[in-house]
Parts: sequence; C-alpha cells; structure tokens
Amino acid sequence: MRITVPDDSLRAIETAVGILKKGGVVVIPTDTVYGLAASAFDRAAQKKIYRLKGRSYRKPLIIMPPDIPSAECLCVISADARRLMKKFWPGPLTLIVPTTPLGQMVMGGRKDAGVRIPDHPVVLKLLAGCNCPLVTTSANPSSQPSAVSAGAAKNYFFSKVDLIIDGGPSGSAAPSTVLDMTHFPYTVVREGCLPSKTLLNYLNRD
Repeated sequence: MRITVPDDSLRAIETAVGILKKGGVVVIPTDTVYGLAASAFDRAAQKKIYRLKGRSYRKPLIIMPPDIPSAECLCVISADARRLMKKFWPGPLTLIVPTTPLGQMVMGGRKDAGVRIPDHPVVLKLLAGCNCPLVTTSANPSSQPSAVSAGAAKNYFFSKVDLIIDGGPSGSAAPSTVLDMTHFPYTVVREGCLPSKTLLNYLNRD
C-alpha cells in the first residue's frame, strides 16, 4: 500500500490506473467524501470492496462512468435524467436509474443502479485513464463515519488496499444527494450536499 499526492505528477495517476486495470482497489478523493474504487468490470475487485467494508451484498455500489455516453451503455437514461446529468455532472448528484443488460451484468443482476460523475480532477483523470466505468462506495467500514481525508482512510484500510491517493481534505463532509428516477414521482433517497429542492426546481422549469 502506498500513499501519494496525485497533483505532483502524472505518474501517480498512471500508477492508480494500472492498479485498477489489474483488479486492485484504490482509495480516491472525490468532491464529497473519500471512496473505495475498483473497475466496474471486475467482479473479484467488487467483492474485495464488500469485504473491506463489511458491507451487505444487498447494498449496491455506485457506478462512476467516464461520461454520459458511457452511462448509457449501462443504464437507461430518460429525458429528465439526461437533463440533470448535463446540468449537475460532474457534481455531487447520484441518480438511480434502470440498468441495461450490460448494466445488470455489472451490478450482479440488479435492474437499477446509482450513477454519478464526481467533480474532482483526480477522479476525472482516473476515469479518462481507465477508459471504463469504476464502481465505488464511501471509504469507511460499514457503520463507521465516512473518511474525509487520506489519513482517515489510512486509519481504516492501512495495508488492506492497493493504493490511497491523498487529494487533501474532501470537498464536503456530506455525501452526494441520491435521487431515485426509476419511477415517477421521483424520490429523494438521500439528502446530501446538493439540495434536492434545487434539483426539483430545475426539473419543473418550463
């Protein structure tokens, strides 16, 4: 396990990309809290995240696609969902949407998935370098507070993950806002750092 400051050199990002492509698990900074990340197409790496967190397999991971077209390969994107993606991505908004057949394979058969693109330069560089979606969840054991710094993540997962990227303090101590768009009316599953009123007001505009 290594800790690196990604802004120092391109080599740090390349190292993380190499680890993710080989099935490793990396702790990454985001615009909300730190997260555990792995390749979306590596089931063994996904299972490692569940083991690290002590997380129930009934609780799905979040998909982080490189861009909206990539999200469309995994998810069924409605007109409303597309509007929100274009307005609030990259950003602290997770949308729960139906999965495509490929998305169901990634999600272990689930017919829905949470997707988002964080507004953080490290994550965006990792997604571009991997050129494939990642799966992620907050970097903390289940029932413990989310890590808001690389040091906090180290306390949880020292020697248990392949890499911890130190991007400084997290952008927010609050998680992303989660909006379920699999049915209408849409449901705010979790109120995070993006006010749900802002989302609903935007959707209700003419």
